[in-house]
Amino acid sequence: MKNIAFSFFVLLLICCCSQKKTLVTSNSAAKAIATTKKDTIRIANDSLQYEIIIIEPGFEAWLTTQKPRNYYSLIFLENRNIRFVTEWNNRVAQPHRFDPTFYEMRIDYFTSIHYGYEVNYLLYHYFMYFQNRYKQRL
Repeated sequence: MKNIAFSFFVLLLICCCSQKKTLVTSNSAAKAIATTKKDTIRIANDSLQYEIIIIEPGFEAWLTTQKPRNYYSLIFLENRNIRFVTEWNNRVAQPHRFDPTFYEMRIDYFTSIHYGYEVNYLLYHYFMYFQNRYKQRL
């Protein structure tokens, strides 16, 4: 179980500020693309050069049971994500105090970048899922 959480977190962090470009259709060049495959959720934006991949068994099924998109405002999601990312990064910096198998890598989430609704929605829900599944409180 710890290996799964570690794998997900590593992929999430690698993808947060990736320089890798992804193929984006001309109709949605400025929009984020979300692709879901077997408990893997991928979000990418070509114009901002970021990519997030969430690989967590059960996350996709859990996500379908949550409140629908557009239930929360973008400002609400951004504020919560700032708080969660700050706490996450604090725990990464203190491996002697917090289990390093849960908190291995930093998440680069910059308040000056507008990530869009989809990224904030999925990141917020991942933090909620993480807290519920692993009995952690961020």
